[in-house]
Amino acid sequence: MLLGVAGRSFNSPVPRYMQNNLPEKYIITIGRSFGSGGRAVGRLIADRLGIEFYDKKLLAGAAERAGLNLAYSEQNDEKAPSALPGHIPFGMGYYPSGWFGMAPAGAESIYKAQCEFIRELAEREACVIVGRSADYILKDCPNVVNVFIHAPAEHCARRIVERGDAPTLEKAMSLAAKTDKLRANFYNFYTDKQWGHSKSYHLCVDSSTMTVDDLADFIIAFARRKLAAASSENHIG
Repeated sequence: MLLGVAGRSFNSPVPRYMQNNLPEKYIITIGRSFGSGGRAVGRLIADRLGIEFYDKKLLAGAAERAGLNLAYSEQNDEKAPSALPGHIPFGMGYYPSGWFGMAPAGAESIYKAQCEFIRELAEREACVIVGRSADYILKDCPNVVNVFIHAPAEHCARRIVERGDAPTLEKAMSLAAKTDKLRANFYNFYTDKQWGHSKSYHLCVDSSTMTVDDLADFIIAFARRKLAAASSENHIG
């Protein structure tokens, strides 16, 4: 497996050998535990590959599509709806669109808009998408690489404090646990998979084991090889 080149600047472009075998359109999805640095890694991957990065940008596009206020969309971002009868998971054989009309201004409306926006992205460009169960939404699309980034609780807590999201390690750990629970509930509600479980992704990585630079290079190298292998299988078939 290929790791990064030590000492390269944070925004330096990806080496030519890592650009080989990348199709014109592909998606790298990044699931992440809170405080693991998944968003920073995703942005760095996008910068190095010269492709678009969607996180809050995706939320803004979906909110505009749904005709919802962006602040409201942010409040309900990656949260499972609470107004549906019986809280029936969409991933358990039920078709989501039949439920959306029941609460047009709720979380499910945001999710429907995100689904449509994410599928449009997959059809038109190469990009990195963070969260929003993008891996599941694009499960039938070719050229998708699904990654989950996690780290030990102590590592996540230190990162959370360092970036100013909590004043103490204790409060940071509490915030991480709460946020991860919300993300897991959201993912598990809308999919038939389990958030953070290795079976739900192509690659799971502990961000505490290497630098952000090396982690970005590692994921790029994995994506390059995975997409090349998929392309070879398609040609053989």
